[in-house]
Amino acid sequence: MTIKVGDKAPEGRFNVMNADGPGSLSTAELFNGKKVVLFSVPGAFTPTCSREHLPGFIEKADDIKAKGVDTIACTAVNDVFVMDAWGKASGAADKVLMLADGNGEYAKALGLELDGTGFGLGTRGARFALVVENGTVTQTYIEEGGAFKVSSAENVLSNL
Repeated sequence: MTIKVGDKAPEGRFNVMNADGPGSLSTAELFNGKKVVLFSVPGAFTPTCSREHLPGFIEKADDIKAKGVDTIACTAVNDVFVMDAWGKASGAADKVLMLADGNGEYAKALGLELDGTGFGLGTRGARFALVVENGTVTQTYIEEGGAFKVSSAENVLSNL
């Protein structure tokens, strides 16, 4: 079942790169007591994700955080090393937290898997953005098909 407004964010873990190497972050650590914008891309370093989706959130990070958002986080079904390299290459630094959902378990828990086998990508996470406040989903922006519109930083910002 696809996540919807009013649902509690499912429990899970993401892999993150720390100063001393790979680590993990629970959804409780990510969401509890915070307002978080979590957005998902089908893949690090892929065209739309690298040219528009992640850069939009990096560029609008200060404006989004000015609306009371504590954390902006990007997730993809990629490993922690790829997400770390993509974040560094994109200038995400302290603006966007890069979260690896290496096996797609969190995408599946959200009901937002994407079948990319036709493109040689396997199972990925769909393109979406969620606003999660203290563990409860308050806004959803789920793209249809190959679209990129509703989950953009500009659209999320205009609805905060």
